Formats: sequence, C-alpha cells, structure tokens
Amino acid sequence: MRPYLKYIIPIVIPLIVLLLPLSAFPFEGLTIVQQRVIAIFLLAALCWVFEPIPIYATSVVIIMLELLMLSNKGIFFFRLEEGEAHFGELLQYNDIMATFASPIIMLFLGGFFLAMAATKYRLDVNLARVLLKPFGQDPKFVMLGLMLITGVFSMFMSNTATTAMMLSILTPVIAVFGPKDPGRVAFALCIPVAANIGGIGTPIGTPPNAIALKYLVGDSLITFGEWMAFGVPFVIVMMALAWFLIGSLYKADQQKIELTIKGRFLKTPKAIIVYITFASTILLWLMGSSHGMNSYTVALIPVAIFSITGIINKEDLKKISWDVLWLVSGGIALGLALDQTGLAKLVVHSIPFGMFSPYVVLIGAAFLCLLMANFMSHTATATCLCRLWRL
Repeated sequence: MRPYLKYIIPIVIPLIVLLLPLSAFPFEGLTIVQQRVIAIFLLAALCWVFEPIPIYATSVVIIMLELLMLSNKGIFFFRLEEGEAHFGELLQYNDIMATFASPIIMLFLGGFFLAMAATKYRLDVNLARVLLKPFGQDPKFVMLGLMLITGVFSMFMSNTATTAMMLSILTPVIAVFGPKDPGRVAFALCIPVAANIGGIGTPIGTPPNAIALKYLVGDSLITFGEWMAFGVPFVIVMMALAWFLIGSLYKADQQKIELTIKGRFLKTPKAIIVYITFASTILLWLMGSSHGMNSYTVALIPVAIFSITGIINKEDLKKISWDVLWLVSGGIALGLALDQTGLAKLVVHSIPFGMFSPYVVLIGAAFLCLLMANFMSHTATATCLCRLWRL
C-alpha cells in the first residue's frame, strides 16, 4: 500500500458515511446521531488498523469527536436538528468525560502502581531468584520455571515490562549456549510467549481483559477471583502446551545450565510496606465476596499507600503507561456511544443470530477476533467487538 493511503482512507470513508442519507443504510429507524457513531466507529477502527497516528491518540480523538458531535454540549452546528424524530438522543457530556476516570482505569492504575513498586524495590527479581531454585539445572525444567514465573508476574504487571525484566535476567544465560544451539531460541521465545499467556489470568493482566470486564455487569458480573478461577486453569493448560511445543521444536544441546540471579530482599521500611501492600492487595482481590469491596475499590489502596509513603513519587508517575490508560478510555467511550445511542442494539438485532447455532456464532466471533488482532491492537480489537457480541 502506498504510504499516503494510510492517512487518506481513515478520513475519507468516515466522511462518506456522514454525508450519506439515512435511507442508504440497511438499518430501519437509524437516526442522525447513530449515523455519526457509525462514522466515529469506522474512523477509530481504520486508524487502529492503518495507524496514521498512535493508537492512544486515536482514543483521544474518539472522545473529542463524541464531545463535539454527540454530546449535549457539542458544537451548535451538530445540534441544529435536535428535537426532530430522525435526530436521536444526544449523550451527556459528563458521561463521555467520565470515561477518563472509569473504574476500569482505576483498576489498571492500581496494577501499574503495584508493578512499579515491585520493580523499584526489586521484589520481582528476588521472587524470580527464589522461585527458580526448585527447577534445578536441566534446561527444559529451567525453561519451565522461567515460563511459570513470567506467567505469574504478567498476571499483575504489564506483559511488556515482565518480558523486559525476565529477558534482562536471562541474557547472561543465553550466552552460555553455543551459537548454533537451538536452546538459545527456546529460552528467548519462552519469555514473551509465557508473558502473553499469563496476561489472560487476571483482569489487570492485559488491557483486552479490562475491556471485557467493562461489559460483564449485572447478572453477568465476574469478580477478580472468579476471573482467576477460569483464567488460571486456562493459563496452566496453554503454558504446558507452549512449553512442550517450544521444547520439542528447539531442543537444547546443552545438558546442564546454571541460572545465577544476584540480589536479596530489601529490609528497609519502605520495602516492607511494598511487600505487605502487594500481598494484601492481591489477597483482597481474591476475597472480594467476603469483605464487600469490589476490585476497583481495592485497586486504589496501593495507589493511596504508595503515594502517602513516597514509595511512588512524582518522577515515578511519569513512567506510568498513560498511553494504555488513554487507549482503554477511548474504548470505553466508544462502547458508551454504541450503547446509549441504541446503535449496538439496532445493529445486533438486524443480524439473524437465531438462524445459527450458538457454537457457530461463537466460532465465527473467535475467528473474526483472531483475524482482526493480527492487523490491529488487541485492545482495539476487543473494543470494537466486545460491545457488539455482548448484545
């Protein structure tokens, strides 16, 4: 594709959609507000696919366009036909802005604080050092240990941060293998694979989980512990398959390997606060049904404690993955527009799902997700599809 097309396509197609008459759409009863949501949805999807701008910037554009074109405090030009039957209902501007402070955002913020504190006080490295000891010196079992530990860390930390940390630990070990030893490939691959699999295990493991959790409300509500109840067994099975597959394809020639991780647990007052807070937060997340607090409320506990004690200072705040939070916010805002304008319900009800087996629908949805995720951000894919498939 020619480079300039990635800038033209995401602009031209939504503009065409905006200029089309309502009768050109295959949905009976479509309103002008819903037509604008379709245009914004297409703009977001195309920007996430072609990436003419950073994906987090696309999320900010979504929120801005919704405020201008869909809110009750938008530009007067977009409200000239307000009150007419074919116009539709405008969104409340404060509901759109509230997506920047959604409970899902607070959940991720708490996870980021835990991860930063663990890294800053070397809790992650020291846990890796202790937990790897039982796996001995056989390369295949050392690799299993690395994968399990990476998977556990990625349940509570960014997959990218976990991979970077574990590969830095692993770099001297990879150097032990001969230049043509397949074990080098196996050990390098096992870390990112394990991080991606491990991220499935908790709601904060990866942003797509948070997008799904946003729509699991009411009778479909899933707590932090309930998510782990089905997520962790799935992670274990996938981890075992990945370990077997990588070990079979890239069997190490080296018969013995020694993994040396230097370090010790810090015993300073702040380090002890980190250890206690980390363990307590995870325990509170797992025991949500007994103490009455939901996972969003619990997530703010480490934020408050680490801020009060100075464990996370203003310099550390600059290192938070704000782009991820903005990306999730944009996804939530898009879901809000689809929901409150009635577009999601209109689209889904126009598709004859009753003619198909639930298994066919499930397999079709999974295949569509798989296809889209190979060309665009996983979070963006989850954003585009979660709301539609929920209905």
